[in-house]
Amino acid sequence: MARQIAVRDQDVELDSLSGGDQASTVSSTPSDIQRWHQYNERSGRVGGSDGFKDSEPAYRASDTSSVDEDRETSRRELERRAWEALQAARSKPVAFAVRTNIAYEGSEDDDSPVHGAAVSFNVKDFLHVKEKFNDDWWIGRVVKEGCDIGFIPTPSKLKSLQQGGPSMSGRPSRGYSKSGSVFQFGDMVNQAQSPTNTSPSRHSSTSVDAENGMEYEEEQQSPTSPTSKTLPRSASGTTVSSQTATGQQTKAKKAFFKKQEQLPPYDVVPSMRPIVLVGPSLKGYEVTDMMQKALFDYMKHQFSGRVLISRVTSDISLAKRSNLANPSKRNIIERSNSKNSGLAEVQQEIERIFELSRGLNLVVLDCDTINHPTQLAKTSLAPLLVYVKITAPKVLQRLIKTRGKAQSRALTVQLVAAEKLAQCSEEMYDLVLDETQLDDACDHLGEFLESYWRATHPPNQPGSRPPNTQQSSSMPQYNVIEGGERPSVYL
Repeated sequence: MARQIAVRDQDVELDSLSGGDQASTVSSTPSDIQRWHQYNERSGRVGGSDGFKDSEPAYRASDTSSVDEDRETSRRELERRAWEALQAARSKPVAFAVRTNIAYEGSEDDDSPVHGAAVSFNVKDFLHVKEKFNDDWWIGRVVKEGCDIGFIPTPSKLKSLQQGGPSMSGRPSRGYSKSGSVFQFGDMVNQAQSPTNTSPSRHSSTSVDAENGMEYEEEQQSPTSPTSKTLPRSASGTTVSSQTATGQQTKAKKAFFKKQEQLPPYDVVPSMRPIVLVGPSLKGYEVTDMMQKALFDYMKHQFSGRVLISRVTSDISLAKRSNLANPSKRNIIERSNSKNSGLAEVQQEIERIFELSRGLNLVVLDCDTINHPTQLAKTSLAPLLVYVKITAPKVLQRLIKTRGKAQSRALTVQLVAAEKLAQCSEEMYDLVLDETQLDDACDHLGEFLESYWRATHPPNQPGSRPPNTQQSSSMPQYNVIEGGERPSVYL
């Protein structure tokens, strides 16, 4: 219903909430006029019945546009600094290298500082990290031919992406410990310099109680594990033997609740993956030693000035991440390996290998104790395994017999070792040399190492240089780092 209020000589028309076509005229009072002005002010109307002016939305629009302009300016400034840092990082050395435990597709969720510059990688890829840009991004590249430098998500960035959206694949749910701790850039650099100082968070393991699903640490007893207070009692009141009571629970726990190692998104590895030869049989026997020696001689001449060959006498298969992170296992390892000087020597050897790789030269390890690929599978070395294979067992048998009676006495042992190597899938090896002629095997090995060299030494990187076509008389032909006296077969 339209309602008029007489204000001296002026009439003000209001819209009433109640319906109707009738209009009533009411004499105004000062309180009515005051309430009318308050109504106009609350409604954002200025000017009475002559018109309305919506000033507040205009103010909000101008304020929003100003904020958008500031954000755009900040974004452009960040992108400019990121682009300059990206270009400057091309000529910087590699700070450290990592192996990925998850996959990341940068094109699906590219919020990197420079649009389109996020690095994509798969599980078990290797990354060279140059420097840290901010808390969310590193600058680096995938170690593959043709892969350009870009922005790599940090562990904390991957964790936020895992919680926010699916741009990762693989096993991200196991990529972090319960405490949520992740490695930062400084931790990665320190670990690359001292790889045996691993973080406890990487190796913390928990068990799950079979009845109530509660988690407890390794040293902590399960709430439902039988004790003297919870063991069932017989009719005479004596406690039943715990052997029967715990048998079913132990069996079920082993079957269904195995402890799993907590994997971080990245594992620190040597900047240059060391090259390790295995086969055709056991190290220490003449046939295997002579064939590997021929390949060592080829590499020292073909890659003169770019290769470091080091003999390793300690058992580096003990350098498993779980062993290095658990000091309680050191005494057991030292007692079970009396020939070695213990875990301390292994740690020093691993640190020496990491240090050799920092120069981005090819690192070849002549390991006395490595005869199978599984021995190095759980270490942080991530080696390039080259399998020297003799396809026909009869050929290996004839070669062993030609070395004399002393070698023939160990014929069975060598044939069994060769058979175990042949039973491994080819995926466990990075290169299989099954050629019958030495020249063909050397050419195959040379092509593989040249490809790896190009992948690790892109253009505009310090230390990059083309392969040597001619050997210089002033350049040393063989950069050997001796860890001890070589056996007579190498002389």
